[in-house]
Amino acid sequence: MSSDPQPTDLRMARFKKFALSFLAVPLQVDARERWRAFMGAAFGILITALVSSVLVDTALPSTWLVAPMGASAVLVFAVPASPMAQPWSVLGGHLISALVGVTCAICITDPVLAASISVGVAIALMFSLRCLHPPGGATALLAVILHATSYRFALFPVLVNSLLLVSAGVLYNNLTGRAYPHAQRPVPPPEPAPPARFSTADMDAALAHYNQVLDVSRDDLQELLHLAEAASYQRNLGELRCADIMSRDPVAVQFGTSLSEAWTLMRQRRIKALPVIDRQQRIVGIVTAADFFRQAGLDEHSGLGDRVRELIKSDGLSSSQRPEVVGQIMTRRVRVAGARRHALELVELFSQDGHTHIPIIDEENRLVGIVTKSDLVRALFRAVKP
Repeated sequence: MSSDPQPTDLRMARFKKFALSFLAVPLQVDARERWRAFMGAAFGILITALVSSVLVDTALPSTWLVAPMGASAVLVFAVPASPMAQPWSVLGGHLISALVGVTCAICITDPVLAASISVGVAIALMFSLRCLHPPGGATALLAVILHATSYRFALFPVLVNSLLLVSAGVLYNNLTGRAYPHAQRPVPPPEPAPPARFSTADMDAALAHYNQVLDVSRDDLQELLHLAEAASYQRNLGELRCADIMSRDPVAVQFGTSLSEAWTLMRQRRIKALPVIDRQQRIVGIVTAADFFRQAGLDEHSGLGDRVRELIKSDGLSSSQRPEVVGQIMTRRVRVAGARRHALELVELFSQDGHTHIPIIDEENRLVGIVTKSDLVRALFRAVKP
């Protein structure tokens, strides 16, 4: 019996996803930022309205403030880092759109056609002049609705309103800890060896593939991705302890264990190191395959196997110059790590200090496990695997 989803189920899943896309998501800003935003918008409109009302020509009392400034205030004060909220976007967007709207009002007698063409042309010009500003579309539409047939409308109230709102935005945002204008840094050249998991070239490729206007500056988006990556590493790796990745109950030997027994253990268990412990399970050294090879003459490759066998063979003498127990060939200075130590701290030991096995001890310095390079690599892979 097939378990593949039926076409009806797929359609329902798509419809459910489509329906859920209409739901609003919570904004990730605190109450302080919300207060800062709406108080700033009120301040900006207050300054714009007060000054414009003083400058208004009494012959045109109804055109001293245009409604699209309310939408611009949302961008300038609530999302001052947005590319669409920057001074050139506000000033250029409104001015260009007003000029387009007035031109359409003069040249096109049908108001329906004039309204549609004014908004479309205004958006096209804002794209070309790099001043895309959503309220600009409303300004073009307003000029048609009011049947503004004088280009004076583009200068006052539109341009004057825009200048006043931007000036209030510069003052208020910087006083409340928000850089405005927000620097839209040019794209740096791709770095040859990026320190992060993605480079600026990767960012450019992703943006080109997405191919949509984003209401966030490129540098802010890149910084946001780096912060998300750092948070992911911290979540997946930052709390990873040695106890989480170590091999428990490791095979260990004591000082007096014979070389033959130790070598047999290493061969049978397919391990390359044995911690050496005392009767209280405390580390006193470590013996590795390299210790055996060194004693057998590692520099001379021919007959190395025979020399190792000769090394571990007991001669039965009560006194001998040849080592016979682990304690005679072990490495006494051993790097150990506590079970609660962060696993990431072992990376330097493995990569720079040449260690291949790190014994893990508990609070009483007793052996509880061992971490190898393979253990660490396996744990890091699991942590970063999607």
